[in-house]
Amino acid sequence: MVDQTVAASTTFFGRFAANIRDSGRTPRKTVIGFALAWAVFFYILYLMPLPAGMTAPGKATLAVMVWACIMWIFEAVPVGISGMLIPALLVLTHGVDKFPIATKGFGTPVVFLCLAAFIFAAIMQAAGLDRRIALSLLHKMKVKTVNGVIWAMFAVNMVLSLIIPAANARAATLLPVINGITKLFGDTPEERNGKKAIVIQTLVYGSMISGMCIITAHLPNFVLVQLFETELAVHISYIDWFKLQWPYLGMFVITQWWVQHYFKTRKVSVHGGFETVQRQYNELPKTSQSEWMILLVFAIVALLWVTENGVGAWKGHGIKSHNAAMLGLAIIFIPGLFGFKWKELQDRTIWGTFLLLGGALSMSDAMSSSGLAKYLSDVIHPIAAGHGWWLTLLILMVGTHIIRLGMLSNVAAITMLAPILLALAPKLGLHPVAFTMLVSDTDSFAYLLPTQITAAVIAYSSGTFSMVDYARVGWVSVLIAIAYGICIMAPWYAFMGIPLWNPTAPMPF
Repeated sequence: MVDQTVAASTTFFGRFAANIRDSGRTPRKTVIGFALAWAVFFYILYLMPLPAGMTAPGKATLAVMVWACIMWIFEAVPVGISGMLIPALLVLTHGVDKFPIATKGFGTPVVFLCLAAFIFAAIMQAAGLDRRIALSLLHKMKVKTVNGVIWAMFAVNMVLSLIIPAANARAATLLPVINGITKLFGDTPEERNGKKAIVIQTLVYGSMISGMCIITAHLPNFVLVQLFETELAVHISYIDWFKLQWPYLGMFVITQWWVQHYFKTRKVSVHGGFETVQRQYNELPKTSQSEWMILLVFAIVALLWVTENGVGAWKGHGIKSHNAAMLGLAIIFIPGLFGFKWKELQDRTIWGTFLLLGGALSMSDAMSSSGLAKYLSDVIHPIAAGHGWWLTLLILMVGTHIIRLGMLSNVAAITMLAPILLALAPKLGLHPVAFTMLVSDTDSFAYLLPTQITAAVIAYSSGTFSMVDYARVGWVSVLIAIAYGICIMAPWYAFMGIPLWNPTAPMPF
């Protein structure tokens, strides 16, 4: 009888472990993370004394925030589910009074812009335009060296950043093309290093850096834009964001130099690489009328985004980015214009990430409204106070990278950090927009471990580099990112009218 009970128990838990493995996760990590998240949640909510200066809603919001962060770190539940649970937990714990307020993040213009961008990406993928664009650019640039591949793929990344609204989605799109090229290399040390350089610089660094410049190309951008709109009544348009962020493109030049130097790829050729690209390009069918129509509609939407605030004396049409995107979708779905089945697009739309973004925005809003962000900024203030602006920025950037060692999601990290940074800025006498953006931006360059960025996880799946390879090249890349933010981006923001050291400078847009 005892043996049967033990066997049944083993079977029961074995079935749970098998189900977790089937979902692509590690049973031990998942179970520990799930149990820890709920244990800390109930501890903060019911056992932890209310700290001086923290409100009761702030304590409840802290419990939900820590619960979400642990769930995200351990990937204990799908990110979409955690995004949906955040508003419910905020209401049940009385962090927020009413459910419509707790779900505020799901009804923001930024969320609709993101969803429209996801659907546009799904349309591009269903039509095969993403692969056509990648192969066409590689073909036109006639790449024959490792460095040539990297620069060509960065051009592809920039083009795809206009279409695909997430760095991980761009990395996933480019992975088959990159794998096709790297498979042609031999097994000499030089060729192995060439493959490592291509995969890391293209799928990770290229995807992240290109995403910094285009407001729809990187999900943390949406979090920041919505936060500024809600808390400061500052609207940053598509073109305004590009004006502020385009100098980040220069960082790719520096990381390319470093990666090339570290892996010694200057003279490494792609044996047969161009021929493979040529063959794949020649196998592409002729561009169809439907594909040209999709490109035309997207070009119209992009033009509306760029001209929202006008050019020169013209004040612009005033159509907000999310409305312009919706108009584009309305055109694409005119009956009979295209033959896509909705299921084709539905299956390619990143619904989990969309739900994560909505929950993250709701969490960000709750942190501000409950007073939690202000409380946490008071806690951090003594560490950062009393220094020059550049040293304060350095301390916060380094602290951000330490925090990011255990987190995979950029969206999760920025959701937690951005409201605190925004509340901290006036206490430090720094410009709230410039300070929040500079520290938040460095989060996107968490290059120490592949597990810190989803795009890096995708790149790691190629099997071309090890954790050690990634860390050795990555720690210098992190230092480059920090130095670039302080020495290049902070002065650029000042040139654009929002000096970090002047908290009263009005937004120039």
